[in-house]
Amino acid sequence: MNSQVLYREVQKMNQIWIWLIIAIPVVLSWYGAYQQLLLGKPFGNNPAPDWMMFLLLLLFGILFPILFYSMKLVTEVRKDGLYVRVYPFHPSFKRFPFESIQNYKVLTYNPIRDYGGWGIRYGIKGNAYNMAGNRGILFEFADGKKVKKLMIGSQTPEKLSEAIRRSIEK
Repeated sequence: MNSQVLYREVQKMNQIWIWLIIAIPVVLSWYGAYQQLLLGKPFGNNPAPDWMMFLLLLLFGILFPILFYSMKLVTEVRKDGLYVRVYPFHPSFKRFPFESIQNYKVLTYNPIRDYGGWGIRYGIKGNAYNMAGNRGILFEFADGKKVKKLMIGSQTPEKLSEAIRRSIEK
């Protein structure tokens, strides 16, 4: 059910150190393809066939950086619930009705220590959707007799928390 968006935040993976790590296979695949496919010089001690070098260029030199560039976390508060989508992995928004929220609080956390990094994370402390930074809201959802925890990263967690509070009170 689509309803009016009361709050919306879009986050992209913008940490420079992650992009530097991503650059390693990108540069290697482009350099290897240039050496082998254009200059005709075998790349490495045990060179791959030309078709595989082209495939590696396509995967790691083009598609891999496009994937990371297109990744984004979209968080919306609507009249009927909290909506979260990690594009391109979630084809549509995941809806969390307000009635299922037992508790939520703004937190500063350690993404690497607490959840193993950024992105879609599943761990002992619960699940996390985060793209950048170390702030967010930890939600506790009722799931039968269990309580499921979900950390949603946010650059403005106080605004997100306030939008949720106002929506729940209505």
